Amino acid sequence: MDDRNDVQGTHGTDSASIPAGTRIGHVHLKVADLERSVHFYRDLMGFDLIQRFGDQAAFLSAGGYHHHLGLNTWESQGGTPPPRGTTGLYHFAVNYPTRRDLAAALKRLRENGWSIDGASDHGTHEALYLHDPDFNGIELAWDREPSAWPRQDGRLSMVTRPLDLRGLLGELKTTPAQPAATR
Repeated sequence: MDDRNDVQGTHGTDSASIPAGTRIGHVHLKVADLERSVHFYRDLMGFDLIQRFGDQAAFLSAGGYHHHLGLNTWESQGGTPPPRGTTGLYHFAVNYPTRRDLAAALKRLRENGWSIDGASDHGTHEALYLHDPDFNGIELAWDREPSAWPRQDGRLSMVTRPLDLRGLLGELKTTPAQPAATR
């Protein structure tokens, strides 16, 4: 039996399963030009530059974490992206806490002249797809509450539908929700 398409999973109940609270801590990318990549991730994506190691490596973060992104030229200075049809990173995802935050990311990219490669509503989340200057794939996403995820016969049933970009950008025209303590 092939379980590759079984997204039901055991959700950490089996002793062989990874714990449910586990998360991906950071992504470390080989890049051809460190300055170009720092500019993209800091100025276009909005990450904070946390630390640099000369002209060979940089570490960027959202919200003060030690780093969500590592960039280096140790094996890739001046290199080219891998050709299509080879193995490697397909994309990594950056999950935003609110739909409005995802809309702000789209607006910032557009204002800086960076295009997206695609946009989808997967039922579980909304996603924008793009690539960085080294053609590493990136998914920018906002997750819906799990209770709103599409299910069929009790099992998760992700979909791929077009994402309404105008509707997403409309989030920026509304007043952001205030924290419960200030309401």
